Amino acid sequence: MTNLEIRQFPKNEAGLFYGYLLIGVALLIMSVIWAAYYTFGVFFKPMLEELGWTRAMTAGAFSIALVINGLLAIAMGGFTDKFGPRMVMTICGLLLGLGYFLISQISAVWHLYLSYGVLVGAGMGGSFIPLISTVARWFVKKRNLMTGIVASGTGIGALIGPPVANRLISTYGWRVSYTVLGCVVFLIVILFAQFLKREPAQVGKVAHGVNQEKQKALDPMTDGLSLKEAVYASQFWVFFGTGFCYGFCLFAVMVHIAPHVTEFGISATDAANILATIGGLGILGKVLLGRIGDIIGSRQTLIFGFILMSVALFWLVPAKMVWMLFSIAGIFGFAYGGCTVSQSPLVAELFGLRSHGLIFGVFGISVTSGGALGPLLTGYIFDFTGSYHMAFLICAFISFTGIILSAVLKQRR
Repeated sequence: MTNLEIRQFPKNEAGLFYGYLLIGVALLIMSVIWAAYYTFGVFFKPMLEELGWTRAMTAGAFSIALVINGLLAIAMGGFTDKFGPRMVMTICGLLLGLGYFLISQISAVWHLYLSYGVLVGAGMGGSFIPLISTVARWFVKKRNLMTGIVASGTGIGALIGPPVANRLISTYGWRVSYTVLGCVVFLIVILFAQFLKREPAQVGKVAHGVNQEKQKALDPMTDGLSLKEAVYASQFWVFFGTGFCYGFCLFAVMVHIAPHVTEFGISATDAANILATIGGLGILGKVLLGRIGDIIGSRQTLIFGFILMSVALFWLVPAKMVWMLFSIAGIFGFAYGGCTVSQSPLVAELFGLRSHGLIFGVFGISVTSGGALGPLLTGYIFDFTGSYHMAFLICAFISFTGIILSAVLKQRR
């Protein structure tokens, strides 16, 4: 981009900058998508009671969805660059709404694998990267802050989704509840996706802060490694391992903690609120530890997040009292929020900005592959032993492995 091109861009006039409206829309879409996604643990036991499947069989649908999510996330990012977020998120809203609606009609395991594993998994492929990538195009000066606000939608979703789903299930049953869920996701995501714009030039504006940060806008992002160069670096695979540990522990807990606590006679309402606590403290973790990460460094933040996660998981093994479980959920949520917010900055610090989006997308496969294995293995261990104790102990040791891998990471010179 040349100086002449910068001067030819129209200046942002006084009044509401469209980018702020876009942030609000992106936050709403992110919250709704992830609210629906995090309800799986609440639907888990009612589905088992009616259909008589094993926990491993049922959790397998969640694992398939995560694998497809990870594989398609890279493609969705590319489609966003080419076609814009409006088209991508409209398609994702269609897939998610249809998937959730079809779950209400299932009677065989393969129905669940198709509706949730394939359709919902494909829709979730566009649940994060397209929205975050669009934010980066609209903001220069406040890019990190705005990215954090939109990313917090995942935590907001975890906070509101499980309690709402639990209330619907207790009133109408799980089948009607999935129908309602599908309709809400379909309408909100598709409707508000129409307000998304790929870049400020589409509404005759420039990115927020482009005048103040002209020099940054002019600097070509050529510093760093290509994807091919990155995958040949040992640091990439160490970092990849941290993503696997993070995804394994996060999704194993998100899927199985609700059915786990009900084994102690704790009510389904409390179980849903425990899930919501993880989401709520996840929001705080992303904001607070993200700010702290600017001071102490992203690697240190990731290490701290894994330390807290390990503490929560080791405590979860013997915990049976309600206050303990809520405390564990709070620690775990705060920890996962810190891990989440440190990952994108670490990609820049380890590999530079040259292929940041592509490398980050490939790194996402580590998270989704760990997330696919975690719930499946946890369910299998419960089916085999009749208890979650061994499964959560394994999660604790995997989280501890994340501490070691994070400590090995070294910032690129």
